[in-house]
Amino acid sequence: MAISGRAVALALCGVAFVLVSPAPGLTLVLVNLLIVVLVAADVAFAGAVRTMSFSRSGPTATRLGQPVPLVLAVTNNGTRTVRAQVRDAWSPSAGAQPRVHRVVVPAGERRFLETMLTPTRRGDRTPFRITVRTLGPLGLAGRQGRHHSPWRLRVLPPFTSRRALPAALARLREVEGEVAIRGAGAGSEFDSLRDYVIGDDVRLIDWRTTARRGAVVVRAFRPERDRRVVCVLDTGRTSAGRVGDTPRLDHALDAALLLTAVALRAGDRVSLIAHDSVPRATLPGSHDQAYLARVSDVMAGLEPAIVEADHTGIVTSVLRATSRRSLVVLFTELAPAVIEEGLLPALGTLTARHTVIVAALRDPRLDELAAGRDSVRAVHTAAAAEQTRMRRRELVETLRQRGVEVVDAPPASYAAAVTDTYLTLKSLGRL
Repeated sequence: MAISGRAVALALCGVAFVLVSPAPGLTLVLVNLLIVVLVAADVAFAGAVRTMSFSRSGPTATRLGQPVPLVLAVTNNGTRTVRAQVRDAWSPSAGAQPRVHRVVVPAGERRFLETMLTPTRRGDRTPFRITVRTLGPLGLAGRQGRHHSPWRLRVLPPFTSRRALPAALARLREVEGEVAIRGAGAGSEFDSLRDYVIGDDVRLIDWRTTARRGAVVVRAFRPERDRRVVCVLDTGRTSAGRVGDTPRLDHALDAALLLTAVALRAGDRVSLIAHDSVPRATLPGSHDQAYLARVSDVMAGLEPAIVEADHTGIVTSVLRATSRRSLVVLFTELAPAVIEEGLLPALGTLTARHTVIVAALRDPRLDELAAGRDSVRAVHTAAAAEQTRMRRRELVETLRQRGVEVVDAPPASYAAAVTDTYLTLKSLGRL
């Protein structure tokens, strides 16, 4: 049984009446009896909670931060009109509004309640329970019970780097020769023959065709298609660190989505591996355009693990995932503990078979701290920041000496920088 605010107010009025009554004892008994009768009558005439049923409808997936409406259908299977307060409880990160609905459902009818969810975290969001409080005609008391109506909303990464996709695709068209540019174009896959233009590499001259036509003809090449690209996400402890208000892992997911979208459009086969001390997700390679949706779905459930990444295990997972020469893009952090103690000992096996990019996110806060000179404390902080930046430069140089391409970019250009490096390697025929 549920007691409403009206019943409490009625009781307080009864107390006040008793205080001014000439016969307080008898008056108190009568007032209490009246309140009990009214409350009991209200409960008796309140709609039954157990005769109600609930069902849901709406989207099952959304991007992080995007509002999504869900509809809760309330059906009254009883014989009395139900006047109810319905609380549809979700986790705080689901951002459900409103929290409580008021609804009147006549017997045998159905009403629809809309809840707007604005998720603040990736992953699956499910409702806890539905709490229903039905009130009687007087609104003094009623009945309360619980129902369950399961649903799952998968919150995908926001893919904020999508705005860089048109520029990346334009460069891809240029690389593939779909945009008229001067020169024969780079790559190692034969495309066509064309007339010689001043500035062309003489090594591209097709002498047999030139002799037959009586005019100088050069061979035009285009970047290879159906190459392999392996996106490797380091989900170890360093991926939990925040740059701005966003975890490093989320920045890496965004960059991997942009790279995947461009590589699929280029006709390359993309696969995904998420690994820390153990593999967290593995998605086999595909060049199907629908693959991007599957990548987003897998990424939705990834969370940083507070453990050290096992780089030997990462290399083993990559070698197991692809036997052909591939471009391996490792999204990780440029920290001595990660690179010197973890990656470098296992790097030789990887670079012997594949082209490797290490994609690291640079925190702009380091540059701000390194420029501080306002106080003694700021100077000491600037010295520490500069030392950190120097160590990063040393790690970058060490990796490049091992034949690794390195991307070290701030959040604003991180995703675009990774994709640009991929396109550059593709134009040079190094995939």
